[in-house]
Amino acid sequence: MKPSFLTVLSATGGIRVNNPNMSSDIVVLVSVILLIGLFSMQHYGTDKVGWLFAPIVLIWFLFIGATGIYNICKHDTSVLKAFSPTYVYWYFKRRGRDGWISLGGILLSITGTEALYADISYFPLLAIQLAFTLFVFPCLLLAYCGQAAYLVTHKEHYKDAFYTSIPESVYWPMLIVATGAAIVGSQATISGTYSIIKQAVSHGCFPRVKIVHTSKKFLGQIYCPDINWILMIGCISVTASFKNQTEIGNAYGTAVVVVMLVTTLLMVLTMLLVWRRHWIFVLVFTILSLVVELSYFSAVILKVNEGGWVPLIIAAISLLVMFVWNYVTVKKYEFEVHSKVSMSWILGLGPSLGLVRVPGIGLVHTELASGVPHIFSHFITNLPAIHSVLVFVCVKNLPVYTVPEEERFLVKRIGPKTFRMFRCVARYGYKDLHRKDDNFENKLFDNLLLFIQNETMMESDSNYSNGAYPINHRQEFRDELIRNNNNPNSNDNNMVMFSSMVDFRESTIVPADSPHSAMSFSQNYTVEDEEEEDELEFLKICKETGVVHIMGNTMVKARKGSLLPKKIAIDYVYRFLAKMCRANSAILHVPHETLLNVGQVYYV
Repeated sequence: MKPSFLTVLSATGGIRVNNPNMSSDIVVLVSVILLIGLFSMQHYGTDKVGWLFAPIVLIWFLFIGATGIYNICKHDTSVLKAFSPTYVYWYFKRRGRDGWISLGGILLSITGTEALYADISYFPLLAIQLAFTLFVFPCLLLAYCGQAAYLVTHKEHYKDAFYTSIPESVYWPMLIVATGAAIVGSQATISGTYSIIKQAVSHGCFPRVKIVHTSKKFLGQIYCPDINWILMIGCISVTASFKNQTEIGNAYGTAVVVVMLVTTLLMVLTMLLVWRRHWIFVLVFTILSLVVELSYFSAVILKVNEGGWVPLIIAAISLLVMFVWNYVTVKKYEFEVHSKVSMSWILGLGPSLGLVRVPGIGLVHTELASGVPHIFSHFITNLPAIHSVLVFVCVKNLPVYTVPEEERFLVKRIGPKTFRMFRCVARYGYKDLHRKDDNFENKLFDNLLLFIQNETMMESDSNYSNGAYPINHRQEFRDELIRNNNNPNSNDNNMVMFSSMVDFRESTIVPADSPHSAMSFSQNYTVEDEEEEDELEFLKICKETGVVHIMGNTMVKARKGSLLPKKIAIDYVYRFLAKMCRANSAILHVPHETLLNVGQVYYV
């Protein structure tokens, strides 16, 4: 949020250079109008105007670089001596405490570079590094050196050194390009915010918000309406409240240096736990980084009461929201894991599940990738009927960039064939999104049909290979499967899965190459082929009859005897966030006419 209003306010502030009598309120008004226009255009995306961004930024850096060279040559070339580190020592020795405090203002000269990495997933890392090192950084150095050379002879213009140092012949073109570059820089930060929010939602660390694709060509171009308007209100409020760049600069500097410290600490953890680097190398990196960053932090912390409190308040609110949401989400998932229904109870109900099986397909949405959720038992114990085909759907967001479309759905059968119960796990990466045009039901149904076809083919191959073995071998194999099924360390679905693949009917020993074996295989294959066609036809009829999405509309409450902070977090903060955020049905684009909510209260 900080780069958006700071860059726009800085760019529009150049209007007062040629009009010294202009009120600061007019500059603020122009900045607010630009911010409203910028955020109002976000829903269109950057696909159609994105081609303008690179030329605007290129012209901007060329302008400031050329202006810097002009000022250095015209006013004072000796400013290039500032590259010598000895002047840093003499500066602090001469200024003392005031020089140390000025680090807070010096920090602003390097801020904004983090916006380069806001959209790092859309550009190669090497391209960003080369562009910054060979083009952006030299132009910035020339611009700052040029302003320093200008101030040597015009010390009274220290407040507006940038615009006053521009030659009059290129003043208005520079103002227009500066405003355009400010909008482009703000757009990069806004797009980066959408991307971060999307990833936080995928990891269960932020309330569910609406995410819209704005481009059919580029996957990463998204738009979050809720976040967009919150950012706009925040930017306008801060711009109208502070009205000057000094306090906003203090707020921005505090935010940036805190981000630098947090990034360094997270990098240390990554180097130790992920990259497994030697501790000496990590220690050297930590010391060198913290020496620089803590120096800046000690300077900006003195300006907390001059605007630096704003990012701290925003960060505290964001941290509270993310912590409470993640904490309750994890507790809710743990409750579902410990209260899931056992397969023995399901099998004991029989193929009808103790209810009337009506035509249709029921998609039971759950967070569990294995087992039957508790909400299902609550459903069948309160209603007299259930659909003929049940599919337990689990949508999982994996900590990977994207999941290929052909690997997205994992389907397996639950119980015997007569139960007609399946499980489907839909896997998404943190960059994958459910689109309205994704037709989730059809893709799930196609994968379900493919699973049945593959299952039947595997059964046929199993029956054919088993035809040449004696009966005692079959019995030994069956006994071994039963022992594995009773073993708690083995997969609890081994017996269910293999029982549908192996034919345990007793028969006489027939050699594999005999004509009787071929005839037996042909007969078995014909029967199973007919069974497959019957089941596929049955599924198609059920799909035509109707598909209903069954979702748990759960309310989470703190247990009796919980501590006061836990009660406040769950019963008030989380409940408020849950009411404000989007429901799962909206995130998955489930039509209301096919939605069935099952209410239940979880005490965690």
